[in-house]
Amino acid sequence: MSDYEQFIDGIKRKTGIDLSLYKEAQMKRRLTSLYEKKGFRNFTEFLHALERDRDLMNEFLDRMTINVSEFYRNAKRWEVLQNKIFPMLLKNSRKLKIWSAACSTGEEPYTISMVLSNHLPLSQINVHATDIDENVIQKAKLGLYPERSLAEVPADMKSKYFHTEGQFYKIKEDIKKTVTYKKHNLLKDTYDTNYDLIVCRNVMIYFTEEAKDLIYQNFSKSLRSGGILFVGSTEQIFNPSRYDFEVEDTFFYRKK
Repeated sequence: MSDYEQFIDGIKRKTGIDLSLYKEAQMKRRLTSLYEKKGFRNFTEFLHALERDRDLMNEFLDRMTINVSEFYRNAKRWEVLQNKIFPMLLKNSRKLKIWSAACSTGEEPYTISMVLSNHLPLSQINVHATDIDENVIQKAKLGLYPERSLAEVPADMKSKYFHTEGQFYKIKEDIKKTVTYKKHNLLKDTYDTNYDLIVCRNVMIYFTEEAKDLIYQNFSKSLRSGGILFVGSTEQIFNPSRYDFEVEDTFFYRKK
């Protein structure tokens, strides 16, 4: 067994996270640069240190999970959500069950609420948001963002739902209350059901084909009939019927 395989095994025992389900070349490159920066010579030394040092373990988890996010990322897709998908879903029910999976630092679930606020009062909006990394969930709950994260936010939404704190933008409490955060591992934990909308964007590109297949199967089971899966702009599903999906629009899939 190579030192990387032993590392994978040790991390799985310690955290429940299975690194073998992530693309090996990308993951290895990311982790090698981290342990070299910290002065370790190999994965064996790094694993021993992680088992002893909680701060280092938290930093490792941050590096392993890909936390690049911004509000209204790929703005044209959010326009489709606002003008086509939400009106379609709201024909069936005024109370939508929504999940932002692998939500990172909160930009995505807050964007969902902002877009939906064009159709419903905030008191009727509740977005479930999950991530594997407790650190990013804490940042999401804090809701403090650099200006670059808001580059694509429409001006009216920016003035309505943010206020400035020094050089940062803080999300206002009324929009913050629409999102409920919870830790969740897409590759291991159980999935809730009867969702009208699942948003999972710019995460699947890091997983192996086997892991993607498992997640898409689980998303399909989690959606009600007619529910929508919204994926990232590099994550087109090439065989949607395998998961009982039909293409509703570019990067939007409807459960049959």
